[in-house]
Amino acid sequence: MSIKVMVADDEEGVLALVNASLRADGDYEMFLARDGDEAVSVAQKERPDLLILDVLMPKKDGYEVCLLLKDDPATSSIKVIMLTALAQETDRQKARDAGAEGYITKPFSPTALREQVRHVLEMRPD
Repeated sequence: MSIKVMVADDEEGVLALVNASLRADGDYEMFLARDGDEAVSVAQKERPDLLILDVLMPKKDGYEVCLLLKDDPATSSIKVIMLTALAQETDRQKARDAGAEGYITKPFSPTALREQVRHVLEMRPD
C-alpha cells in the first residue's frame, strides 16, 4: 500500500522538486496544492499520511493550514513537515505550536527531505 503525501507550495519549482525527490525514494501517492485553501480542501478529501507545507502561501499561510487540520478530528493525525524559507527559531517554534512534526528550510537538499519524511512517518502518534 502506498503512502499518501501531499505537498502544498505556491512555487511550481518546489512542487516539482519535492515530487521528484520523493518519487525516487519510495511508493508515495502524491497530491499537490498551490495555496492554503486548496491545501485544506485536498487534505480533507484525500487524508494524506503526510503534508509537506510551505508557510508563505496565498489565501491561508502554512501555520493556519496546520492549525485547522490539527484541530479537526478527521485530519488531526496527518503528519506535517513545514518546508519554508523562514529560518528563525521563532518560526520553528510557531510551527511546533501549530502542530508540525518537522521543519526544513529552503533551499533544501533532496536527501535531507527524504530523511525527514522517513523520520516523521515513523513517529508514533501521541
